[in-house]
Parts: sequence; structure tokens; C-alpha cells
Amino acid sequence: MSHLSDLLRQARSENPALGAELERAFRELTQRRRFGLVFEHHRPEAVELPNRPVRKGDKVHILPPRGETKKGDQTLWRVMAIRKGDDGVRVASLAQVKGDEQAEAAVDDLVVVAEFRDHMYPGLVETGRVERGGADKPFHTVINAENFHALEMLSYTHRHKVDCIYIDPPYNTGAKDWKYNNDYVESDDDYRHSKWLSFMERRLQVARELLNPEDSVLIVTIDEKEYLRLGMLLDQTFPDARVQMVSSVIKPGGVSRKGYFGRSDEYIYFVMQGESAPMAEYLREGFGFKATKDTASEKDPLYWNTLWRSGSNALRGDRPDLFYPIYLDREGRVISAGPPLPPGLSRESVSCDDPSLTQVWPLRKDGAEGRWQLGPETLQERAKNGYVRIGKMNGESTRIYNLSSGEIKKIESGLISIVGYRSDGSIVGAPNAQGRRMVPTSQWAVESHDATRHGTIMLGTMMPDRRFPFPKSLYAVEDALRFFVKEKPDAVVLDFFSGSGTTAHAVMRLNKQDGGRRQCISVTNNEVSADEQKGLRKEGLRPGDPEWEQWGICDYITKPRVTTAITGKTPAGDPIKGDYKFIDEFPMADGFEENAAFFTLTYESPLMIRQDLAFERIAPLLWMRAGSRGRLIMEVPAQGWDVAEAYGVLTKVDRAAAFAEAVAESGVGTVYVVTDDERRYQAVCALLPEDVTPVRLYESYLTNFEINTGGRTGA
Repeated sequence: MSHLSDLLRQARSENPALGAELERAFRELTQRRRFGLVFEHHRPEAVELPNRPVRKGDKVHILPPRGETKKGDQTLWRVMAIRKGDDGVRVASLAQVKGDEQAEAAVDDLVVVAEFRDHMYPGLVETGRVERGGADKPFHTVINAENFHALEMLSYTHRHKVDCIYIDPPYNTGAKDWKYNNDYVESDDDYRHSKWLSFMERRLQVARELLNPEDSVLIVTIDEKEYLRLGMLLDQTFPDARVQMVSSVIKPGGVSRKGYFGRSDEYIYFVMQGESAPMAEYLREGFGFKATKDTASEKDPLYWNTLWRSGSNALRGDRPDLFYPIYLDREGRVISAGPPLPPGLSRESVSCDDPSLTQVWPLRKDGAEGRWQLGPETLQERAKNGYVRIGKMNGESTRIYNLSSGEIKKIESGLISIVGYRSDGSIVGAPNAQGRRMVPTSQWAVESHDATRHGTIMLGTMMPDRRFPFPKSLYAVEDALRFFVKEKPDAVVLDFFSGSGTTAHAVMRLNKQDGGRRQCISVTNNEVSADEQKGLRKEGLRPGDPEWEQWGICDYITKPRVTTAITGKTPAGDPIKGDYKFIDEFPMADGFEENAAFFTLTYESPLMIRQDLAFERIAPLLWMRAGSRGRLIMEVPAQGWDVAEAYGVLTKVDRAAAFAEAVAESGVGTVYVVTDDERRYQAVCALLPEDVTPVRLYESYLTNFEINTGGRTGA
């Protein structure tokens, strides 16, 4: 390399132009071995914005005629002017961005293209909400947007405020599961890995600015196709963080692959910044804690009583209503209980029609017929909760144990934690005061992390008529988050590849378990699957058409899933069938006492913003920056100021005194002052309470996006 550098210096001295060109080519070549592969940064990345109105000065693509399925013209054009034709159709005059050609096209046949080096000024339009959490609980937010632009938007609302980012990015399988620059990346693309790295690097660099550098974690799931390159990218992007990879079984039976071992796991990277570290927890089986029958020995803090009565009044004749059969499966689980047997009727007269079940009676050691301590209904309810344990299987004389009401109160009061379950369904407990908390190992094989049972099947239960490919297990995401946010009841969690909305669902579960007020920001686009696109295009539809957009991920899956989780009702309005499992078991139809608001990202004109003509689209950003809580101030207040539960807005600085008084009485933490005069802004700040954070509009907004957007195009 040093010899080449000397030759370049010589070339520059003899021919500056040639030297500069050689140096540029040399730099490109040296980058192509980055990460051990043929590498290019593939810049600039660009995305089509079908819902964005076409304006003069925009960069656009010309769409193919309606009804055609072939890919459209990818030539990039600049809109030079827009006029109305004789037939009333709006026509755009176009000039090639790179070239000398000019053209005309109907505005309706154009789609705006945003390159990531361009400045963008985001806004939000609310598209719905669901409220069950009360006025004081923060809102989860779902944002329909290209995620790089959404991250740039969050750099204004949440810089250094995010406690945890959980993402499940595209795995780059080559199976039309991921687009780069508006085109699917195929498996035979020589640059598929460098495209994926460029795609991820841009987003991770912005995400780094959102995380709290003092104490936060980035969690990324991935499979074997990109885990090596992702690991190097994470080390490069987060040089001061501690990075560890965990292997997690997500399909115990495995998925067969010709020429390979069957795949049963995936990988989870934990990027821990500052003081962030996994918390010790009472672990379920599979995290390095194996629950067996021996677990409930002398170390078990729970006392298990025999279910059959001992001492006085212990015979069948003493309580005939407590003499009935209990049916166990081969694992020892209680399946059902029969009705009490009338006096005088022999137990041999009661047969079991299912040969896989064992019929158990309350027989004493001497063979006499005794009686149970619980009625059949109570017995079945306790077994469902894990409060019934089975001894060694011994036919109709099998010993059965249960927890007394006093032991159950220890669990309900928090003195005893449930840390696992035996094969018979009975709980394994540990005392909270001196129980053994553990940090798990890097090998996870947890039954609840099965993506088929607790991802695909669960989603099908919640939304029976809708499908989403490969959703995560709800409990797998919940567990990964718990290790880092359990002691942060007000944590902000971000998922900018939110897909079906599992992360938001998991955050709601965590809140229910401890009364937390954590909020999740979910970002996803409204992409329609490749197979569905073909049929829609044949029908003459395009992205941006309502009939097209209704099938997109955000509108068809993410928003309905979050709504369904909160309300406990399917999109059709029916109660969700089934129960949540593990740690916190309750009917899914109960829903959650949570709030959620749904938004679509917009692209605003800086001129309109400076003239205070885009307040309605900027308003949700102000609300999110203040904590996404309480009322959203949607209009420029007529009296010149307004104060909601979490923030205030002053639009007329001559009303500053009344505004400051209202702010002091309300206790809000953030205020926005609209003025282009620095001295008047400082005068307003002097009137505000010391614990209030003032923000100047629209200076702070415009400066943020003029500095940030495009600043990472080299990444």
C-alpha cells in the first residue's frame, strides 16, 4: 500500500487531474474488500413515496401503465414544471437528473423518489387510536413509514431517550423478502451482502443516536446467512459497547434443508451500552435452569399436601361428595375429574373409555376408600394454575398433592415466585427473599420461544383471517426485553422493523405483570408481499391506491394486531379464544389496559413550516417528544397558547405571562415557543419554571433535519 501511495503522489505532482482520478479509483478499490467480500456502499439509497404529492423540484420515477406487471422505468427525473393540459389532466415537464433528456408525463403516472442524502422534513398524520389505559398512561405508537426516515424523525423526538431497541431485520434470504432501492434482492446477486450491510449500517448509525449512551441495549435477531457480517458491523458501529450473541431455539423440531443440518435456532445479538447488563432473574427451564421432579425436594419452598384426606373424617362415607375419579394423561397432567360417586356404587362400575388416561381414586395405604380434600371443580381449577402435583404413577393409587390456600397466598402476595413448571404442569417456586436469581447462559432452549406455537398460531388466533410470515414468539421477545427493562417501568422501547407488532405486544405484557408504564414505538412500512403485488397490478392498481394500501403490512397486520391485543377482540369483533401462558396466565380476551395511536409519516415543505402552515402535521412530533401522553394539541391555539397534560405550546409571545402561569400550575415538563426572534424566545424562557424544558419552534425542528438528513449518506 505504501508503494501505491508513493506512485499516487508522483502522479499528482506530474498531472493533478490524472492523480486525483487515480486516487478516487484507488479508494473505491480498497473499500471493495471490506468485511471480507466484494463491497460497495451502494449510495445513495432511495425509496419511492407513492402517497407523497408530486411537487415542482421533486425527483420522480415514471410508473408503468396500469395493468402491467413489469418493473417500471428506473430513470430518475426532476419535475421542472407542472401545468394543466387541455383535457384537464395535470402534466409534468421532466428533465433527467443524470443526462440531458427531457420528457412529459401525467402527474398521476409519477411517483416521488427520496434519496437518503436529501433533506427531509417529516410530519405525522394520525390514522386512528385505541384507548383503554386511562388519561395518564402513555401511548404506544405505530408509525407507517420508510424506517430510515422514521429514524431521522425520531432523532428530533427521542435523541438519547430510548432505553431499548429490539429489531428483527430482513434476513437476506433472496426469497423476495427484502427490497433495496425499490427492487428485491435476489439470492444470485453478487452484491447482496454489501447491499444488506449498507442498508443496515445507515439505520444503525441513526439508531445509535437514539439510544441512551449511559444505559441502553440494542437487541438484534438474525439467522446464519448474515450473523457473521452483522457481528462485525455492530462492533464497528458501537465500538464502546459490549456485544454478545445468544443462540435461541425457535423451532424445536427443526426445519429440514437439503444438503444442510436441520435449522432449529437463530441468533440474538445484545449490544449493551454504558451500565446496561442483563439482570439476574428467576429463570424458567431452558435458560440454564432445568426443572425436574427433583427440583421440588427439600429446596422447594412450597409445601405440597396430599390431596386425599388423612386423620378424622377421612373415609368415603364421611364425605361422599368428595369421592370421585381424577383422570391423568401419560405425563401426569390432570385432564379432568369425574362426578362424585353415589354411596353404595362400586368404583369398579366407573370405567375409563380413553386408554391413554389413568383413573385415580383417593385410596388409603391399607386399600380403604378415602376421600379427596377438594371438590372436582376446585381441583381442576387448581390443576390449571399449576397448584396440583403428581407423585410416582401407580395406577388408581397414584399419589396426588396440592397446595393449600396458605401456600397459594404466598405466591399471590409475591413471597414466592414461579420459576418453572414440571412435566405434570405443577409449578416450581423460589422464595423472593433469598431465592436464586440467575443470569441465563448464551444457549436458550425455552419451550415458550417456539415461533410456530407462540408466534404463527397465536397470531392466527388473534386475527383468524390474516397471515404474516414467520412472526416471533411473543414470549421470546418478552423474555429478551425483560432482562433489560424489568427495573425500568417507564422504559421507551423502539422497534423499527416491527412487522406484525410482536414487540409492542410484549411490552404490554410486561406492563401488566408489574404495573409499568413502558411505551413502544413501532415502525413499519405498508409494503405488500411480492405475490399479492402481481395480482393487484393485473387489476390496474398501484401503490398509493386505497385498494392497494389496505393489504400493506402496517394497515393489514401491525395496526390490527396492536388493536386486537389491547381490546381482546379480533378484527371481526369476536373475543379472542385461548389464554396467555407462562409467568402471567389470563384470557387473551381480557386485553390490556393500554393506549395506542397510529400515524403515517408525511414529507413537509420547509417553507410551509417556517410560515407556521404545517402545525397540524408537526403537532404529533411535539407530543411524542414530550412523552406521548395525554391530549395532543392539534391546532394552533386561538388564544395564542395551550397547555395539555404533558406539554404546552405558545404561538403568540405577547401572551407569555399567562402561558407561564398555566405551565407552572400544570406541572408539564416541556414547552414549545413559536418565534423567530431569539431575544423574545429568551424573554419567554425567563418566565418559565426552572424544571421546564423549553424548545424553540421552528428553529429546533428545521436545524435538526438540515443537519442530520443526508449527513450519513457516506455510510
